[in-house]
Amino acid sequence: MAYAGETAYITGGASGIGRFVATAFASKGMKVVLADRNFEGAQDVARELNKEGHQVAWAVMIDVADWEAQRAGFEAAVELLGGRIDYVFAVAGIFDVAWLPNRPKATTFEKPNLAPIDINATGALYTSSLAIQQFRRQEANKHGFHGKLVIVASGAGFYMIPAMPLYCASKTAIVGFVRSMGKLLAAENITLNAICPGIMRTAISTGDFHDTAEKRGLLVSPVTLVAAFEQLLGTDGTTGEAIEVMPDGAVIKEGAAYTNEDCRVRAEWAHQQTLQGNKVLAQSFH
Repeated sequence: MAYAGETAYITGGASGIGRFVATAFASKGMKVVLADRNFEGAQDVARELNKEGHQVAWAVMIDVADWEAQRAGFEAAVELLGGRIDYVFAVAGIFDVAWLPNRPKATTFEKPNLAPIDINATGALYTSSLAIQQFRRQEANKHGFHGKLVIVASGAGFYMIPAMPLYCASKTAIVGFVRSMGKLLAAENITLNAICPGIMRTAISTGDFHDTAEKRGLLVSPVTLVAAFEQLLGTDGTTGEAIEVMPDGAVIKEGAAYTNEDCRVRAEWAHQQTLQGNKVLAQSFH
């Protein structure tokens, strides 16, 4: 089997993209831990994947917006998978919410609902932190990598969709993080990339929305999505890239071009200065 002996930790594994990925890779020999707030749903998926009689899947309960819950779930996954995790797929996410109260006659100020930021951005960064720390502790695998991290972002990380401000903000944050941190990790034989699908039939939105999108030819199929993930596994050295997944396939989405030469010089100078400062800071901890 293609992924026999390899392991993965998947947030949001109880449904949607997480379930698609878990099912596809477990069928090819990969052992997976499904981490989800919907623990019963994750257990159901694990039971389905284990129905052939040998265990390839386990479930753990996490709340991705809660660091302690994520840490506990990840620690459990490391133990369940024998101390090594080859791949971490940070999939868990939610759609936009009514975040800003609109009450012109109110006499007090209400706290906004920032759940999409908490889950899609902060939650993914918590998962990333756990993954990178684990990868740095373990030896390189047969492909020469200490580990590979893939975060699910969205086409909304590239394009302005005015009706989805927090969703766009959360996914844009992930794209920026991946494009920068992914390049830094290359020297450690760790890869970090973002999968950025268009519209998919998942629990994140309603059936009517998906039905209309399908009629218009706008839906990305699970097969196309899994193929985009699969391109990043094994010996592939791609890192620091945002992969846009469309109904007809996937491409690396190039970042914004520099407005002029001065902008390029400033960005590169800021990178070098910050990198040097971080090295000095790191030395102070030794």
